[in-house]
Amino acid sequence: MITVPLIRFPHGEDLPLPTYATSLSAGLDLMAAIDGPIVLKPFERKLIPTGISIALPAGYEAQIRPRSGLALKHGLTVLNTPGTIDADYRGEIQVILINLSQDEFTIERGLRIAQMILSPVTQLQWTERDQHDDIAQQERQGGFGSTGMMQRS
Repeated sequence: MITVPLIRFPHGEDLPLPTYATSLSAGLDLMAAIDGPIVLKPFERKLIPTGISIALPAGYEAQIRPRSGLALKHGLTVLNTPGTIDADYRGEIQVILINLSQDEFTIERGLRIAQMILSPVTQLQWTERDQHDDIAQQERQGGFGSTGMMQRS
């Protein structure tokens, strides 16, 4: 377990801190820290504040992902999934929600709108070359479905 400093903004002070719904949950539920209801029309997107800011340690990121129940039941999802919060970001966490259904959806204060997952990050260093010299170079050149749709026997 990693301890992460958190700051609450005034508009989120009365909301519970993000929590894991169960002891084995991977994501913490983030809540809408809004003053009043926000209606998302079909195919409309809005930036929804959560009322918190975090200070991640170096070597970690937080990923913002949709909540499956909102996606299945209401067509509500996170637009830039997964959204990334870098370790050096100190601003308020906000979630870009989009309504992909044909019905309006009302976001109420305290609604659990997304989940946040902590993930380790490994940074890379480039080594420029004229060509790749591994076996994958000879075996696979295509992408975007080039290996087929069905499992190979």
